[in-house]
Amino acid sequence: MTMKPSSIAALALAAVCGANAVANAEGVPETRWVTSWYAAPQAVWDDGFILPTNVPRWLDNQVLRETVRLSAGGRAVRIVLSNCYGSAQVQLGEVRIGLRDGSAPPQRLTFSGHADVAIPPGADVTSDPLTWTVPPLARLSITTYVPGRARVASFHWGARQTIEVDQGKDTRTGAGTPPDAVGHIDGRLFLNAVLVEGEGTGHTVVTLGDSITDGNGSTPNTDRRWPDFLAQRLASHHIGVANAGISGARLLHDGMGQNALARFERDVLAQPGVSDVIVLLGINDIGWPGSPFAPAERAVTFDELTVGYRQLAVAAHLRNVRITVGTLPPFEGALEGTPYAGHYSPAKEAMRTRLNDWIRSASAFDTVVDFDAVLRDPDHPRRLRAEYDSGDHLHPGDAGYRRMAEAVDVARLAANGGKP
Repeated sequence: MTMKPSSIAALALAAVCGANAVANAEGVPETRWVTSWYAAPQAVWDDGFILPTNVPRWLDNQVLRETVRLSAGGRAVRIVLSNCYGSAQVQLGEVRIGLRDGSAPPQRLTFSGHADVAIPPGADVTSDPLTWTVPPLARLSITTYVPGRARVASFHWGARQTIEVDQGKDTRTGAGTPPDAVGHIDGRLFLNAVLVEGEGTGHTVVTLGDSITDGNGSTPNTDRRWPDFLAQRLASHHIGVANAGISGARLLHDGMGQNALARFERDVLAQPGVSDVIVLLGINDIGWPGSPFAPAERAVTFDELTVGYRQLAVAAHLRNVRITVGTLPPFEGALEGTPYAGHYSPAKEAMRTRLNDWIRSASAFDTVVDFDAVLRDPDHPRRLRAEYDSGDHLHPGDAGYRRMAEAVDVARLAANGGKP
């Protein structure tokens, strides 16, 4: 599959201009923008890949109604829309935001004072601030009107979330499934981030990972990924969680998204208010080669993996961002009985074990979270515990994701206002 270069202009601008406003001479408390919700953009791949995108190639005179659950709350909001892998401009009409339960009517967003916006190829656009107090963990409905024919080149695959698709222009409905919904799409289209403005020491924790971070195996449309459970634990600390998980993501090679080193700037370092990143990557680097996902690819080496991790740590520390690395959960029997079998082998298990031992002892990271230890079956440590297994022996289910979030040291993330 061919990936196109991405643009980080809009998020980088938000990080520079909005993330750290200082108190004025009268002592007004400082405010800062943080990322309260995030979906990492991916390039739409061609039909030659083993997994279908399940998104239309074009939209035309349609409304997309997307539900997002915030992490941190705030007194103003912005959204970011992305066309970072597009080769042509995307014209969007009216965009509205409201509470999903309908208790607050949808409000129209503007972009540099205009109700409509054109997203240039390879770019993101950020809405003007909307003064609107939203509580932590609020579920929002965001409706986007596509007035003409627009190519879908940037999207977010799966995400255990459904987009409701309506025909026509009405974006005013903000609650529930509209009676005139004409279709559904799994994933995200154009919607990239929701930013909130708060006071004091609020900051952003980014979770950088693959399908385990993206929530595969969790109950759809219920916000039960491990970053969602982490957001619940951090909500009282005014800390946002930006989920930068991509199914199929890898540390070293492109797959269903760019490799981690290529997307680290956009998906992590450019996030407004970022203080910490939690990295859980490597199982696809180990599992994909020789499987139906990458049948001709050679096996990854231990040195390649450790160099990749060290490079992420260097990039984070140069920007004063703390880095936590998670050990890789067990995966014996992964995807057996499916068209994707071949993900696991004894040699791949040996590499996972060796890498986990290195992660636990490496001095390159600020801290480690031992996901392997909390998820493995104590009687069969190469496998997930049955109560934590979604059933495919690779992805945890709801209970497993909750346990992962419980393993994260929240006090450490909240310490020192997010400063290393």
